[in-house]
Amino acid sequence: MHPAPDETHNPWQTLSTELKYQNPWISVREDQVINPKGGRGIYGVVSMKNKALGIIPVDADGNTWLVGQYRYALNEYSWEIPMGGGPIEVDILESAQRELREETGMTARRWTNIARLHTSNSVTDEEGFVFLAEDLEHGQTEPEETEELHLWKLPLHEAVQMALDSRITDAISVAGLLKAAHVLAARQAGTK
Repeated sequence: MHPAPDETHNPWQTLSTELKYQNPWISVREDQVINPKGGRGIYGVVSMKNKALGIIPVDADGNTWLVGQYRYALNEYSWEIPMGGGPIEVDILESAQRELREETGMTARRWTNIARLHTSNSVTDEEGFVFLAEDLEHGQTEPEETEELHLWKLPLHEAVQMALDSRITDAISVAGLLKAAHVLAARQAGTK
């Protein structure tokens, strides 16, 4: 049996930090560091100016909605849960409600925060949250100028299968769908 690590100990030493680039969404810095083995080097960090928010809307029949769009950075089409960014200073639930309305036209009466995650913690400090949205009402979508979105209504279990067989590859979507399936199954098991 291994002893528990000291989770408060940071083995990295930062010697200096230089901002290399920033825009309204991200900043990139380069740190001069001493690594855990004592060697000198650099470490690049992408800092996000928003929280990442994913929403899994689920109706009374067990259906959900995916959003399809072409992702510029990947140069490929991607099916994902409704998601977006919320300013760090704004309540994450408020931002998640806005994103669901913008991308799907839906509002929900019941919201459950089901996950906190880090999207790629070796290069970015991005923090994400996933919400389960239930008791849905439909309305008009309000996509942003940068979005050409397609909505797909399907059973939640089919969306989960898409995550399991890599037809959905977005990390927040995969984690969120698996967590939502677990939360809903546990909820249903608790009511029997």
